[in-house]
Order: sequence, then structure tokens, then C-alpha cells
Amino acid sequence: MLRYLPFLLVLALWIYAFIDCLNTPEEEVKGLPKVVWIIIILLFGEVLIGPVAWLAAGKVRRGGSAPGGRWTAPDDNPAFLASLGESSKRDEALLKDWEADLRRREEELKRRERGEE
Repeated sequence: MLRYLPFLLVLALWIYAFIDCLNTPEEEVKGLPKVVWIIIILLFGEVLIGPVAWLAAGKVRRGGSAPGGRWTAPDDNPAFLASLGESSKRDEALLKDWEADLRRREEELKRRERGEE
């Protein structure tokens, strides 16, 4: 079983690179036209040159969804910090409503107990 593992890994990398190349928009392909990259992946897939070349140099790589394509840590992201403030305000308002409801119920319960005694 283990003797097939290298073959399966090469096959998986070849398939991944091929599908990734097919799904990549033409404007995100670097260096060569997309058709040429597909041919390179197909012809040199067995020796890993084609798939590795595609993954290393064939596609424009972008970071996260931050402005400019850079990844931003949550504590540096103003939108995330603002959403925390909004969430905190909603939670505080909800907590005040629950506390008021609890006080009302407790007073109602005390009135019932006094009336029954």
C-alpha cells in the first residue's frame, strides 16, 4: 500500500494544479497565457515540474480580504473593532432589559406572596 503513496501524491498535486489553472481567471495568470500553463501542467505533470511551476509562478497570489490584498490582524482592523463596539452595546441593552424583566417578576412574586399570607 505505501508503495503507491508517492504516485497518489503526484497525481493529487497534478489534478489540483490542473483544476486550479482551469478555474483561475485569465487576468490572474502570470507570465504565460493560460493555455500554455495548461499544456505545461499536462506535459510535465509526471515529473512535478509543471504543477510546481504553476503553483510557484503561474498565478497572482493575494492575501486576505483586507484593503490592498494584505491580511490584517483583528486587533488592527477598524471594521472588526467597530463591530465589537456595536455588539457590546447590543449585549448591554439586552442585559438591561433582562434585569428589568427579572426585577418586575420578582416584585410581582413578592406581591403575590404578601397577598396570600
